[in-house]
Amino acid sequence: MNWDQVKGKWKEYSGKIQSEWGDLTDDEVAEVNGDRRALEGKLQAKYGKTKEQAEREVDDFLARH
Repeated sequence: MNWDQVKGKWKEYSGKIQSEWGDLTDDEVAEVNGDRRALEGKLQAKYGKTKEQAEREVDDFLARH
């Protein structure tokens, strides 16, 4: 799976994103609106991750879904 597929089906994947990163609120997921960099930024801010850690977690998510 690639990010374009996630972006195209954002409403479907937003639930999976919230399951993966449960501390993200509905509003935060809605703000991301399919933008990978915005999601990585939310992960950095909410979980205190580095840019590289956030990128790796999103890559791992894509590999599993």
